[in-house]
Amino acid sequence: MAVVKKSKIKRKLLASFLNTGTEETPVWSLIGDGVTEQTISYNPQTSDETYINQDTGVTDVENYKPTVNNPMTAIKGDPVFEFVDDIRIKRKVLDDCVTDVLFVYLYKEATEGAYPAERNKCGVQVDDFGGAGGESTKLNFSLNLRGDPVHGTFNPETKTFTEEGGVSA
Repeated sequence: MAVVKKSKIKRKLLASFLNTGTEETPVWSLIGDGVTEQTISYNPQTSDETYINQDTGVTDVENYKPTVNNPMTAIKGDPVFEFVDDIRIKRKVLDDCVTDVLFVYLYKEATEGAYPAERNKCGVQVDDFGGAGGESTKLNFSLNLRGDPVHGTFNPETKTFTEEGGVSA
């Protein structure tokens, strides 16, 4: 049996990129500056049943409703801040605040500079804006993932996502 070397994964090796461009011409901007914490909450939707021939119930995962919370310090000039701030200022809703997010697994092995990744449609939800006196302004937002992810690879140098099967974006 082969011995597997275990090692902790640093948070920076799970990179998130927001499309701050258009669907036709994506601009993949790293979510990072100003964001001190980010967690993907999968929010499993479950159903519970106890069958008539059993004493113990069954819980099934029916689907997921993932969200990604992003507490952010406002940094003028940061492309993610500028994109989300525009949504806030214009109070965009529905399709006007839908874009894509990439989760890039930099802790996995790269092939020709491209790492395993998943692309998700998402609605950008502005949660709050402001903060306490004497402190930096905060712009907290959530990404509400929509539909199933598209798996592929992402090259951080060229900022190109390639869908499994060869379609690039």
